[in-house]
Amino acid sequence: MKADLSAAEIEKRFAAINAQAPETLTAEEAASLAHAEAMDDGTTVDLETLKQELDGFSGRLVIRIPKSLHKLLKQEADLEGVSLNQYMLYKLSR
Repeated sequence: MKADLSAAEIEKRFAAINAQAPETLTAEEAASLAHAEAMDDGTTVDLETLKQELDGFSGRLVIRIPKSLHKLLKQEADLEGVSLNQYMLYKLSR
C-alpha cells in the first residue's frame, strides 16, 4: 500500500467508498445489533477516567484448585491449542 497519497487520491478513494450501496444486515446481525444497543446505557468514560477506575486492580488472580481439575483444564487447553491462561480466561468470561 502506498504510504504517501495525494489529497486528490484520498478524495477519489473516499468518493468510491461513499458511492457503494449500503450493506443490508441479516436477521441475525440485526438482532445482535439490537441486543448491543439495548445494553448501551448511553454513558461514556474517557480513557483517563477508566484508567483511574481500574487503578488498584492488577489483573492477576491466584486460586487453588484440585490437581484433577488443573489436569483437566490443561488437557482442554491443549486440545484447543491455547495456553492454560488463555483457556481459563475464555472459560471465566462465558
